[in-house]
Amino acid sequence: MGKYTQSEQLLILVAGPYRSGTGDDHAKLAANVEVMNRAGLEVLRRGHLPVTGEALALPLIELAGSRRVGDAVFDEIFHPLARRLLARCDAVLRVGGASAGADEMVDLARAQGKAVFAGVDELPAA
Repeated sequence: MGKYTQSEQLLILVAGPYRSGTGDDHAKLAANVEVMNRAGLEVLRRGHLPVTGEALALPLIELAGSRRVGDAVFDEIFHPLARRLLARCDAVLRVGGASAGADEMVDLARAQGKAVFAGVDELPAA
């Protein structure tokens, strides 16, 4: 668990697949976001503050004029924003299946000495 006490409230990045295995199908992308949001709700119920990169990046990507997932505008914002966000978070909760991006968040978190959790049940109570 790292340096955190049992009662400390953490800012936790919920990281899971967004595009992986979707073929960029909008319904599948939305289902992946829902998985992360459901995990975020459980993080909140445990007394912590959840955040996803998708919640911050996707509205900005749309505003910046992206025409499709994976275009230049998307790539300019999506992963770079998640990396910056992680720098402000205390920990990562990894959810879902295979995802190079989510795995990168885990690797970066570990390199930065942050806690990484594989399930909501691993979170300390706040």
